[in-house]
Amino acid sequence: MLASKSTDKDGPSYTRVACIGTGVSGIALGATLKRWYNFDDIRFFDRHPDSGGTWWANRYPGIACDIPSGLYSFSFELNPTWGRFLSSGEEIKAYHDRTRDKYSLRDKMVFSTEALRCEWDEESSLWTVYLQDLKTGEEYTHRCQILFSAVGQLVVPRKCDIPGSEKFNGRILHSAEWDASVDLKDKNVVVLGNGCTGSQIVPSILPEVKHLTQIVRSKHWIFPMRNIHYSSRTKWIFHNIPLAMRMQRFLIYLLAERSWPLFQMTKKGTELRQQKRAIIENYMRKSAPAKYHDLLIPDFEIGCKRRIFDSSGYLKSLNAANITLTSDKPLEILPEGIRTDKGLIEADVIVLAIGFQTRQFFHSLDVVGRDGLSVEEHWSKYPGPTAYNSSAMSGFPNFFMLLGPNSATGHTSAIMASENAVNYALRILKPIFDGEAESVELKQEAEESYAYEVQATLDKTVFNSGGCQSVLVYPRQRVESNNLPVDPGVYVVQESLPHLVGLENRAEAPTTFYPEEKKKDSKDFIRIDGCIFEWFRGMEFIPPAASSVGNNGGTA
Repeated sequence: MLASKSTDKDGPSYTRVACIGTGVSGIALGATLKRWYNFDDIRFFDRHPDSGGTWWANRYPGIACDIPSGLYSFSFELNPTWGRFLSSGEEIKAYHDRTRDKYSLRDKMVFSTEALRCEWDEESSLWTVYLQDLKTGEEYTHRCQILFSAVGQLVVPRKCDIPGSEKFNGRILHSAEWDASVDLKDKNVVVLGNGCTGSQIVPSILPEVKHLTQIVRSKHWIFPMRNIHYSSRTKWIFHNIPLAMRMQRFLIYLLAERSWPLFQMTKKGTELRQQKRAIIENYMRKSAPAKYHDLLIPDFEIGCKRRIFDSSGYLKSLNAANITLTSDKPLEILPEGIRTDKGLIEADVIVLAIGFQTRQFFHSLDVVGRDGLSVEEHWSKYPGPTAYNSSAMSGFPNFFMLLGPNSATGHTSAIMASENAVNYALRILKPIFDGEAESVELKQEAEESYAYEVQATLDKTVFNSGGCQSVLVYPRQRVESNNLPVDPGVYVVQESLPHLVGLENRAEAPTTFYPEEKKKDSKDFIRIDGCIFEWFRGMEFIPPAASSVGNNGGTA
């Protein structure tokens, strides 16, 4: 049973918390609210017909995670039944569904619903979310006190930039919009793209196609990776000795963290990259045919782009008789195939392994904070998208992003980053859940300092200075808006014990919120610092206006 909704004729629906998105971050949020506060007054909205986010959208042949299963899982919901060291997309989606159902989240989710716009209402201190039912076209609104964005970055598939697609006689399949009913047997297939997705699709479909041509768009460092199966004995140990599973997770985490210095533009980092480069280049030369070495081996620093782990046997598959690798430039799609600068490549099916639009954080969603200022307008004063600790922005009260700007790491689990963001936000919001404050907001000076510090730190990493053109770099001033600039281990501590400089709680009854030993001046803001509430002198307390729609601002 899906969460109920009301139309505007009934008045806007209301929950205390609302979340846009039901992927990894949305599930982490709902489960943690239940675990920490036994709180379930939340509504989720998702454009897809089911939960799972990117793991629902991506169902192409060979899809798998390149982070070990023991780490690519929720810390509070370890899974003893993983089948492999690196899990398939299908297995990950099933795991997310079990977690969702265990914490009774499905009946709080509204699917096939697009969030069009979110607006902060100063008078009521509530967010209004404007929604559209994608099945009926009906538009309606929902109100909440606290709003989370869990839309992620891997949302909108990148469009084909080759003219003429409407002329093609065959089928064009995007990896994020895969149609499993399309028969590839004995077909001539052209795969555009050779990144993480392309390297998984090619060896998976190669045995059944007549001939496969892969058009290389850029070069990547491809690392060896053996994907072992977990035996029934190992699964028994994980199931019956939870500490063993916890220790395995910790060891995987430590091994992943060993690669962090690789990303630093330091003397040690340079030495590590040189050592690693020799090993990886040797592997690539030994595994792939010599005629393709110049098409495959990069000249930029290891770590500048996301590394590809060859667990699917991609490089070995390039030795097959029915595959051709080419860097010919596609010029036009014709009825019979693709015309390149070198001639015609015949095709019955074209596969787009070209990824997502990664330089946007809200895509079609318009988020508007104080004084009618949108997020895009807010970010226009910075070199690119930014958020304090990847989560909060000044001028946007009670609004948090999960997996926001600069939250990814490039070498470890996105689920860990997602959990960090959830834990961080919920620690900040505790006074609001306890009824001791009504809203929390980031101070502008804290945001500005953080934004430029992040980019200055990233300039000392291969993400910004590794000599490659990354799809994660914001084009306005070549600002890195995706990767985390510090060791994720440090980030875990920051999120667990937040030093929340610049965060303001606006409370209805501040004298009950302040420690008794402090001066009881109701015109001071409350400042949170290391989870201890302190005074911040010299600022006027602005009490919230009485809501004209009651406590809920709508119907439950």
